[in-house]
Amino acid sequence: MKLDPFYLIVDRASWLPRLLPQGVKLVQLRAKEMNEAELRREIATAREVCARFGAQLIVNDYWKLAIELGCDFVHLGQEDLAEADVPAMRRAGLKLGISTHDEAELEAALLAGPDYIALGPVYPTILKKMRWAPQGVERVRQWKARIGDLPLVGIGGLNLDRAAGVRQAGADSLAVVTDVLLNDNPEARAREWVLATR
Repeated sequence: MKLDPFYLIVDRASWLPRLLPQGVKLVQLRAKEMNEAELRREIATAREVCARFGAQLIVNDYWKLAIELGCDFVHLGQEDLAEADVPAMRRAGLKLGISTHDEAELEAALLAGPDYIALGPVYPTILKKMRWAPQGVERVRQWKARIGDLPLVGIGGLNLDRAAGVRQAGADSLAVVTDVLLNDNPEARAREWVLATR
């Protein structure tokens, strides 16, 4: 499987009509603090907008809703992976991405037979409090050597200046949140990312 080299993460489906026209082809919906009905609407909307623009949607965490709503990709953190029914996801045809931060998590992720592995934070991140120190580019290189042809996603503190180094170290795709969503012109920054990763 091949992932698009630019992997945008958004917290609301309302970003998608603004950012997908900039050439974004891979997007994760990481929606938090919603009840189930709101989540169902949010995921359904994101799926519809992604289909309209020919983009791949990855649903963060909510694998049961992803199955119910006919999505085709889900991303799980380690705690969610421990509680998820991976065989049920596979029967539904869901592809699976898994977060990793250390060797033990990488081993657990590989046992689940994922479609990609994410490693982070590569650099310091403001998005959420992390109990792991920044991994650095050398860890990206090590992870890629370990997982071989399995796609590797680098995440955490990425900006355009850091993009080339992380790609050269072996990341197949670069996951970006704040560098786009907190930018004064998110549309222009998304377009810059698309061009920089082609």
